[in-house]
Amino acid sequence: MAGIWPLAVLLLLSLSISTAAKQTYIVHMKHNTKPDSFPTHHDWYTASLQSLASTPDSLLYTYTNAFDGFAASLSVEEVELLKKSQSVVDVYEDTLYSLHTTRTPAFLGLNTDLGPLDGRHALDINQASNDVIVGVLDTGVWPESKSFSDSGMPEIPTRWKGECEPGPDFSPKLCNKKLIGARYFSKGYNMASRGRGYLKKPREIESPRDRDGHGTHTASTAAGSQVANASLLGYASGTARGMATHARVASYKVCWTSGCFGSDILAGMDRAIADGVDVLSLSLGGGSAPYYRDTIAIGAFTAMERGIFVSCSAGNSGPSIASLANVAPWIMTVGAGTLDRDFPAYALMGNKKRFAGVSLYSGAGMGGKPVGLVYNKGGNSTSNLCMPGSLEPKLVRGKVVICDRGINPRVEKGAVVRDAGGVGMILANTAESGEELVADSHLLPAVAVGRKIGDVIREYVKSDPNPTAVLSFEGTVLNVRPSPVVAAFSSRGPNLVTREILKPDLIGPGVNILAAWSETIGPTGLETDTRKTQFNIMSGTSMSCPHISGVAALLKAAHPTWSPSAIKSALMTTAYVIDNTNSSLQDAAGSALSNPWAHGSGHVDPHKALSPGLVYDISTDEYIAFLCSLDYTIEHVQAIVKRPNITCSRKLSNPGDLNYPSFSVVFANNRVVRYTRELTNVGAAGSTYEVDVTRLPAVQVTVNPSKLVFKNVGDKLRYTVTFVSEKGASLTGRSEFGAILWRNAQHQVRSPVAYSWTQL
Repeated sequence: MAGIWPLAVLLLLSLSISTAAKQTYIVHMKHNTKPDSFPTHHDWYTASLQSLASTPDSLLYTYTNAFDGFAASLSVEEVELLKKSQSVVDVYEDTLYSLHTTRTPAFLGLNTDLGPLDGRHALDINQASNDVIVGVLDTGVWPESKSFSDSGMPEIPTRWKGECEPGPDFSPKLCNKKLIGARYFSKGYNMASRGRGYLKKPREIESPRDRDGHGTHTASTAAGSQVANASLLGYASGTARGMATHARVASYKVCWTSGCFGSDILAGMDRAIADGVDVLSLSLGGGSAPYYRDTIAIGAFTAMERGIFVSCSAGNSGPSIASLANVAPWIMTVGAGTLDRDFPAYALMGNKKRFAGVSLYSGAGMGGKPVGLVYNKGGNSTSNLCMPGSLEPKLVRGKVVICDRGINPRVEKGAVVRDAGGVGMILANTAESGEELVADSHLLPAVAVGRKIGDVIREYVKSDPNPTAVLSFEGTVLNVRPSPVVAAFSSRGPNLVTREILKPDLIGPGVNILAAWSETIGPTGLETDTRKTQFNIMSGTSMSCPHISGVAALLKAAHPTWSPSAIKSALMTTAYVIDNTNSSLQDAAGSALSNPWAHGSGHVDPHKALSPGLVYDISTDEYIAFLCSLDYTIEHVQAIVKRPNITCSRKLSNPGDLNYPSFSVVFANNRVVRYTRELTNVGAAGSTYEVDVTRLPAVQVTVNPSKLVFKNVGDKLRYTVTFVSEKGASLTGRSEFGAILWRNAQHQVRSPVAYSWTQL
């Protein structure tokens, strides 16, 4: 009986509840059960909470686009009462998400003419980009950056409904025809600051201004204007520019010093959808969760339905398998790779052996005289990691210290060495980070080296009675080979939320990326770093995500009628898996070859994506049929799609039957898996494509038909793929990878295939 009590009765019962510790919850409501006596849903939620709670400010956000419901400050008792209401679908505790922290356009080929595209040239696409708006949910924006100059830009599109909100340190006048929106969302953060003991930092100034640097970096990467003579303290000198230099930027500050709260993210997405963005870029995330419990996935579904392309970072939890975030199929999940640019530095040992590494150190250096070299000295068990307080000054003063990578931030290790009296640092990788090298703007002379070299140097220190070293720095070099290489930190598949959907979708540049920076913080982000710079070099899937967001803006400009799924397909099926040495992509985690669980469809290729030939399109109804094929209740599906009349009368026979541009084939108690796909011709009329399949000993693959003839532009043709596994229990736990390629003289439409055997 309690489960069907009306909300009003429950609210009266709540009046006897004493005030208890409260925190933020997101309440999913049955949107269509609003009583007629309330003019709006906001009025309904407000009245409900005023009866339920003693404080008038309990309602934090009312969501109208991205979600059906609201966020509120509630006690545990109030939550239990709400759950009993017939108008409430469910109540979720607020989730804390984290950030996934001028050569790039040239590496992607965007500094050259994009070539003819149905009679259009780069100039036409750039002009069309003036009407494309990229919304960035992050730590805010530094509006004074030259990357947000509006020189030569036309008037703001009249459809734009956004604005620049004022703050104590932010005037709306700082916005212009480039930076056309700047908002902030802090109610979830504020509630957590009051109610959770782990948030001890001073309250931040509430405004759209970026005091972290991350948001300015990602926004300028996606759509920053061209800035000549950009560099980080002399490194990576050249012209800095975003992917879509003529697109507009709208900043939504949802992240604060303690992280990004789901209630604030959902509010930012809700507002961005209403404002009229065309692309949403989110370089943040948490762990994997069912889609109906994933704040970003829920907001992104509405965005997709409104024609908004959503790009999210895959996470920085690699090389561990199954470490992905943001895996919903309507989201572009972006991993990270390297550029063909590097910042070489060297460590010369006393035995005359010279080892190469990387660094962005820009100070005076340590001269040419060798000094003592130490590693893991003293009684502290964490001295090998150079944790704060772990080094004994008497043992490291005047010496170079070897620090193992891991646990605490790389730049913090250098600060620990400096504060203990050390004059230099060798940051040595361990097995977890493998051979991946990430350059940092260290506070003292420092060189980062891979695991193999690190092991050699560590052994030298142990075996030599008087080990010495001297460090030197060489600046910036280009045309590094091989590149790209998949970053070791880039999160990996398989996708544990839906094994039949292959993730990540692709990779983009995410290692040592130069972009605009906030001038309130030094390049290392440490409080002790007093240096100021207009640009900074950062690494992470946070950096690769806005690259894809910006390229998607170019595709939106070139093809304004394409759906987000069509744009996504174009990016995925034209991605490449061969590096600049004409070899298969490598993985920095172990110097072995990469696979689609690491790189998805491959590395983005903007030129080819503009003219993919064929696309795999997906409608909203098809996504709903996909959700209905999962083990979800009707209420769970409704929470995502926000439609009250969902019945799941139509569902896919298998989640892998979604018209996705890649394949994930799971053999579990079955030897045969059959998927059907539909291709839409966006190339020339009269195009014929033939199929080519990677042959593997363990799987027989049959494609029917093996030839597709498209008479007209816009024609849609289907094909069926049958995968038959060989017999044998030895396959359990195994994984293999291949590809299905539709080709003609002009186009290659490639889909990776991941095979896994869970039980046979």
